[in-house]
Amino acid sequence: MKRILLFLLCVATGLSACKKPAGDNQEKKEPDPVTPNTPFKTLNYLYSISGNKTLSGMHNREPNSTPARFTEQMKSVTGKYPALWSGDFLFQQDNISNRQIMISEALNQWKKGAVINIMWHACNPAKSQPCEWDNGQGVMSALSDKEWNDLLTEGTAINTKWKSMMDEVSGYLKFLKDQGVEVLWRPLHEMNQGKFWWGGRPSANGTRKLWQYTHNYMKNVKGLSNLIWVWDMQDFPTLSSDLTNYNPGKEYWDVAALDFYDGSGFTLAKYQAMLRIAEGKPIAIGECDKLPTAQQLLEQPKWTFFMGWSELVFQQNSSEQLSALHSASRVITLDKMPGW
Repeated sequence: MKRILLFLLCVATGLSACKKPAGDNQEKKEPDPVTPNTPFKTLNYLYSISGNKTLSGMHNREPNSTPARFTEQMKSVTGKYPALWSGDFLFQQDNISNRQIMISEALNQWKKGAVINIMWHACNPAKSQPCEWDNGQGVMSALSDKEWNDLLTEGTAINTKWKSMMDEVSGYLKFLKDQGVEVLWRPLHEMNQGKFWWGGRPSANGTRKLWQYTHNYMKNVKGLSNLIWVWDMQDFPTLSSDLTNYNPGKEYWDVAALDFYDGSGFTLAKYQAMLRIAEGKPIAIGECDKLPTAQQLLEQPKWTFFMGWSELVFQQNSSEQLSALHSASRVITLDKMPGW
């Protein structure tokens, strides 16, 4: 009798009464991708693929005289170009002198349909530029508390130097703006990495304030409306709290990226932590040496791109692994890009 009544109820309600209630042992699905109305074609594209596809990416570290070196190496190994090209303003004299070569390659890659990502390993503004990597005076040097306060105080020598350094790189970014090139802009990366002069200061007056200052200067003073701001962290054990302590505020970034170097790989905990802090904004694998597998990207589908770190990728992944990943159905390489 109960079956007959259920059947009659189903007919009367258009079968809607026969569906399982939400949460009743149903398989949970990722929400459908959305394309918000942002001013950026690149950012809209990242939103549109989130949950379904992931862009392959490759960083090209020094020298700036050959700014597609590792992108070309990936093509020679896999037969496919990555969908994301990345360069760096860098800090040594020869690389500073060749910044225009790197920028011209960014334009070239954009015309090919690639996503453009640019970093800046900046010299310490309390010391000298050009500089080296790690000699106590370079990228991996320190600021005293007084120097840090001076950096964020208008009119001081260190503040003036930082603005002049931003002026330099802004000229190149304006060149790209004038050419219609959108840039995933990734300065002050790995903000929770205390070895960099800009990082490791979690207070309200710390690294996040420098990010806010830099953002406001380059956007409002320099007028760089072509920048998509990528807020980047490193996967330390303190990641969960770091994502809160170093967050400059959602109005100051467009994409949240995480660098994977701690040896534990692409854990679910890291993925979920990034989803929580992003609150619907795109997330990305900002840097890694060991690339994710296609299966890992299937299990963590919201990563909108991964970016391999130059020579380390070829040291940590076999040719077979690289080829399999770049041929995976959910991985987008340059030949699958829609064009700008």
